[in-house]
Amino acid sequence: MRLPLLALLARGPAHGYELKQDLEQLLGAAYPQPNVGQIYVTLGRLEKSGLIEGEEVEQSSRPNKKIYHLTDAGREALHAWYEETADEPRVRDEFFMKLALAPQTGLAERISLINKQRRQYLNTMRSLSKLAAAENRDNRIAQLLIEGAMLHLQADLDWLERCQEELEEPE
Repeated sequence: MRLPLLALLARGPAHGYELKQDLEQLLGAAYPQPNVGQIYVTLGRLEKSGLIEGEEVEQSSRPNKKIYHLTDAGREALHAWYEETADEPRVRDEFFMKLALAPQTGLAERISLINKQRRQYLNTMRSLSKLAAAENRDNRIAQLLIEGAMLHLQADLDWLERCQEELEEPE
């Protein structure tokens, strides 16, 4: 959450609730929506680390609000983030760990685990399909997020099929 908030502040000052709304509007319903408390806690941490500065703004009919803006250090952190590549191989996959350890524990059968995980992926795929149909077609970012998630799910389903072929006991 830290770096996406910095990125939103790069375009100009904003308060926490505005940032929450901007994230929701940008990413649509497919992305897990942060709660406003999470936003403000993260903003507090960013301020303590010197990446943003906050300024109290007086409001006549409402409580004061705090407007945040990016510092030079925040802008540098953001540049560094954009320079990094995403390297997230899934070698620490929790499902695969269950699959690998199942025969040693005797508590689960591999094929049952695979079938249960397949059902979960298919249910998630259905939910994403419904979400894609309901999402505003003009929000290309949200559509791409959903499409990417569905492509990852399809790859996971293909991988489960491969696991089942390799691990099925010959009859």
